[in-house]
Amino acid sequence: MKKFAIILALLACHMAASGQESGTEDRRFAVVELSSIYMRIAPDYESALETQELMGTVVEITDEKGYWREILSPQPYRAWCTEKGIVEMSQEDIEAYRNAPKCIFTALYGHIYEKPSADAATVCDLVGGDILRTCGKVRYGRDGVMKGRKWAQVMLPSGKKGWAKAEDLKMHTHFTSIAKGEGDSTSISQEKMEDIINSAMTLKGVPYLWGGMSPKGVDCSGLVRWSYLMNGILLPRNASQMVYCGDEVALDALERGDLVFFGTPAKDGKPQRVTHVGIYIGNGKIIHASHLVRVNSLIPTEEDYYENAHRLIAARRL
Repeated sequence: MKKFAIILALLACHMAASGQESGTEDRRFAVVELSSIYMRIAPDYESALETQELMGTVVEITDEKGYWREILSPQPYRAWCTEKGIVEMSQEDIEAYRNAPKCIFTALYGHIYEKPSADAATVCDLVGGDILRTCGKVRYGRDGVMKGRKWAQVMLPSGKKGWAKAEDLKMHTHFTSIAKGEGDSTSISQEKMEDIINSAMTLKGVPYLWGGMSPKGVDCSGLVRWSYLMNGILLPRNASQMVYCGDEVALDALERGDLVFFGTPAKDGKPQRVTHVGIYIGNGKIIHASHLVRVNSLIPTEEDYYENAHRLIAARRL
């Protein structure tokens, strides 16, 4: 576990303003180039989707077959993507990338344009959570949003440059990581938790996508992880890992912002099995991704009662 934690820390350090790593001379690293890449179990388009990773994320290349690359992402997840979705870099270039000034795209959807105009040709699309390098001197307001301009020049991992709306870009220095088994009920302020809930609510109506972790489609843990990510916090990717973050909460003492987990409780020597996660938003309701991102009640007499609410087995508070 210690060795694995070290690998994870190395992969995540691109999100810090600075950082050092050692012993990487024989390892291959790359940065996600597209707004979101699809990571599959096997190097085949027909293979099941495991998860997504967002633009600007540093990954390690661990194998290759034709135009497929097996990568280890900071989620942590090991799976396959195509070579066009990532940009392999030398150790020197990776270090320069990690130390470069960056911003995070805060709107749900958007584009990078060839010129500072929405009428210009597009370079690529963007989704919330994408990380971009900034070009030239940039000023930010107290809220971290770019100020004094309508457009900002940004750079993709490949070095391509283009223009994005400044109002959708916020200064990015690092993420706070809460790994499996870490965090407690004081890790996140109530103000920050309200922002997390608001982020989740912006995805209401987005279709459920197994392995999805972007506004293009999310699964249950993808919704939770993305909502936290948009507010500077990295959680583990899966509900079965999230259930060990923070402090345990009694199911009759839920508070707004608690993570609620559904599945099968421990019984007859068998451990509990967590199969679903949502965010409690108060008044007996949760927001979660089930068929689509929706708000449901845990109260049987409510019209919007969640059909699997009876499988609620745990809650955690961060």
